[in-house]
Amino acid sequence: MIEAHGLTKRYGDKLAVDDLSFQVKPGIVTGFLGPNGAGKSTTMRLILGLDRPTHGEAMVNGRPYRSAMAPMREVGALLDAKDVHGGRTARAHLRALAQSNGLPMRRVDEVLALTGMSDVAGKRIKGFSLGMSQRLGIAAAMLGDPQILIFDEPVNGLDPEGILWIRNFMHALASEGRTIFVSSHLMSEMALTAQHLIVIGRGRLLADTGTEEFINQNSAGAVRVRTPHVEKLLDALDRGGLKARRDAAFIEVEGATTDQVGDIAAAERVTLHELFAERSSLEEAFMEMTRDAVEYHASTPEPAAATGGK
Repeated sequence: MIEAHGLTKRYGDKLAVDDLSFQVKPGIVTGFLGPNGAGKSTTMRLILGLDRPTHGEAMVNGRPYRSAMAPMREVGALLDAKDVHGGRTARAHLRALAQSNGLPMRRVDEVLALTGMSDVAGKRIKGFSLGMSQRLGIAAAMLGDPQILIFDEPVNGLDPEGILWIRNFMHALASEGRTIFVSSHLMSEMALTAQHLIVIGRGRLLADTGTEEFINQNSAGAVRVRTPHVEKLLDALDRGGLKARRDAAFIEVEGATTDQVGDIAAAERVTLHELFAERSSLEEAFMEMTRDAVEYHASTPEPAAATGGK
């Protein structure tokens, strides 16, 4: 288990992490979300003892990670896939890590096979694509067969097959009872991968909840209905105290359930061709939650006005 208690990190005048407290529990994939500059990478570095907190503490299995006697057997981490010696081969890189941590050399070939890197084990890392580097980083994280895994943007550079592989890989690890903590900006992928979310903004905790709960709590909620009797249903919904509007081929009803809309339609003998609850995506819920915690706001340029010529 990973725990943060009042975790705070200040760099000069900048408060990167601000009194964070949370737990990352075993047996599920926990997503770590936040806008750019929110403090995600700093928090992961504090957990791993790569930076010292200004206040508070980060604990791994009840103690600071820097005190671990066999660190790679306890935690596997991927923070920066390109932060490796480019002149080494993949196998040489993994062998050096294994030797420095007292790990059996057989693990090198095992993790190369596990991550689909066996065919390029003898190639120099400097020639690797970002996707290949990500796989090598995951192989390094798995060398000690740890119970806790921390991944920072692990799907960067991966093709669709690689993304599907890492998603299934993390689910398999969690099903074994391991603790999986993963950050990503790919909301669609996090919606498929993470069962629990920790969301931060400007270094502060914004949410610590299940993925489904997070989406539901940060969604306005609406029901969409398609009927050949649009005006009749709009009038009936209005009489029923429901706010509805025409939206292309549908009627959109805010703050209502499908049961409420269906009952009103049935009472008025209105034929319905479609009736469903509109569910926000994780990306939409995330944008709603973090809109006031974004450090860098960019504007969208207006299209240039068309000019005529003779």
